[in-house]
Amino acid sequence: MKNKIISVKELVKDYGNFHAVKGISFDVYEGEIFGLLGPNGAGKSTSLEIIETLRTKTSGSVMVDGLDLDKDPQEIKKIIGVQLQTSGYYPGLNLLQLIELFCGLYNRNVDPMELLEQVNLKDKFKAKVKELSGGQKQRFSVATTLINQPRIIFLDEPTTGLDPQARRSLWELIKDIRAKGTTVIITTHYMDEAEYLCDRVAIIDKGKIIAMDSPDKLIDDLVATGFERPREMKLANLEDVFINLTGHALRDE
Repeated sequence: MKNKIISVKELVKDYGNFHAVKGISFDVYEGEIFGLLGPNGAGKSTSLEIIETLRTKTSGSVMVDGLDLDKDPQEIKKIIGVQLQTSGYYPGLNLLQLIELFCGLYNRNVDPMELLEQVNLKDKFKAKVKELSGGQKQRFSVATTLINQPRIIFLDEPTTGLDPQARRSLWELIKDIRAKGTTVIITTHYMDEAEYLCDRVAIIDKGKIIAMDSPDKLIDDLVATGFERPREMKLANLEDVFINLTGHALRDE
């Protein structure tokens, strides 16, 4: 059995009379890609921000790699990587300078060009963030989560607004990060993304977890109830057709 790297017990977050998170509990295991799925306002981003030490909780307990959120928030910050919104970068600095800046803030020795190569941005090292395409911005954002060599990274809807090539490129990057031993927690509105990437998912609605398992098991359980799609599933979907016709190559320009 893999080690639990995150353990959330009876987590509650209230805003006055509004109950955003209503006593959720879940574990994340070392080396897995774990998805939090749910409609807008379901409580998934709030839950993530609490684990990331960015938002206070009302009650409940959170353990991250053996560290208690209540006692060791600063230690937790050292072992996690959180994806920044692209508006959070100094506009006057290029990608190389931004990574060097983050290395100084984290007191880490990372080869900036090696990191940019990992996210397929080595040729853009002199570019500023505002000059990047949507897919490039997201890949750079993921790169910044890796600077402090974290045990866990958190990605909040990382592929929203990307074209199919950029989306699939980011999927492969996320799988590659996990293959190197980092645990990944992701929120997404795209069910095909969750199905492709996640080892397990928790579906949250109205502040509660209403289902949690592997995507395959959840699908099998639904089929077992007699559920049938209104039309026969094909072996490929329209996105596969699009990628096949236009190629896998990124169109970042």
